[in-house]
Amino acid sequence: MSRSLADDLPGGTGNGRLRVWLKSSAYTRRLLLGAGGDPWASAPQYLAYFSQAQGLLRPDVAVVEVGELFDAWLARHPTVAVELGAKRRLSYPLRKLLEQEAPRQLLAEVVEAVIANLRGQTPLVLAMPSPRHWLHHANALVGRGDAELDPDGIEDAAMYMADLLRSVSAYAVGGVLLEEHPADIGVADVERYRPLINVAKHYRWSLVLRPRGDAERVSLPPADFDALISPIVRAAASMSSGVDVSAALWAGSALPVLGPGQFYFVEIPAEQPPELVLESLARLRA
Repeated sequence: MSRSLADDLPGGTGNGRLRVWLKSSAYTRRLLLGAGGDPWASAPQYLAYFSQAQGLLRPDVAVVEVGELFDAWLARHPTVAVELGAKRRLSYPLRKLLEQEAPRQLLAEVVEAVIANLRGQTPLVLAMPSPRHWLHHANALVGRGDAELDPDGIEDAAMYMADLLRSVSAYAVGGVLLEEHPADIGVADVERYRPLINVAKHYRWSLVLRPRGDAERVSLPPADFDALISPIVRAAASMSSGVDVSAALWAGSALPVLGPGQFYFVEIPAEQPPELVLESLARLRA
């Protein structure tokens, strides 16, 4: 089984074991697989890559990048991209993508394999684009990058993502991370994510939000999220707060001292030298 992320979060009912959360897939894929390397061809192939990455960085949180899985699958099946654009409805490309049986099955196999590999020692988090960003991304895949998002379309996207989460509900997932994209315009209306929020809460999976760009101004309903990750916004007292120190860490600047209920979050650039990465992580963990 997997550890629950809530058990490791600082503050609240967690034990505070989580100190450094890494977003490292771009870095580890380049380092371990080379430029353009794809670990998503099969669950065994992903597990081999995942095990190496875990051993290299020893992260406090094990992360499976669900958006990357679907992008990689679509790149291997380009004819499906034509189907995604078959209808003009805003939410259709994402709906068509997420209902594909092959990547859904691959996700289930990957989650099962990773949980077995972790042996309950590290929480498994499914990292997903926010409903708003995945809706935008799916439209961009079919040449509609300028599509104007509307609240109903975003809520539809959250509903399709909720259905995807149900497909792995049999596994002991530790939590779900929703990531906004800094290029997305406009303040995120998190209430439109309600279908996804409700499903995560139903399965008692911890829910984390990473707002970026305009979405840094998001107004959060604290009861719905267990943690917030941001370089500038601090979570309410009832939530854990991930302090994104990526910019300061890679610039060699002074790092903020963690306060109660806080942990460090770091995104590792793909081209970062391994020696600098290990030295920087040692600095954080000290």
